Amino acid sequence: MLRYPLTHPEIIGALAAAGHGSQVLLMDANYPHSTASNHRAVRVHLNLRPGMPLVTDVLATLLTAVPIESAAVMAPDGGGDAPIFAEFAELLGPGVPIARLARHAFYEAGRGPNVALAVATGEQRWWANLLLTLGAIEP
Repeated sequence: MLRYPLTHPEIIGALAAAGHGSQVLLMDANYPHSTASNHRAVRVHLNLRPGMPLVTDVLATLLTAVPIESAAVMAPDGGGDAPIFAEFAELLGPGVPIARLARHAFYEAGRGPNVALAVATGEQRWWANLLLTLGAIEP
């Protein structure tokens, strides 16, 4: 029996196999899941239907299981921040820096060798993609 709300076996296994510096890619429904994520990463398709689950639901659950060192978002083409960025910052807390990457730079980072887990969601809000870098657990 687990003591935290994360119960998805593939996600738990991928996180257990990952370590400090490994990355987790959370993708919205518009993200090119098959072509812009590391082909060696564990790919989990949670996109049951439009709007379910939300990227923020998955993020909140992951935060109960692993420490996050830093994050990156896909910056809108026209500049500025997407409304969902404030939700990401609130969930991650003030100690987690959030970098902004241009769309194609974000896609390239999503294909990177450190991406251990890629999770597709049903999120429909624009620019709702998040690349998390796992932190370390202090002894």
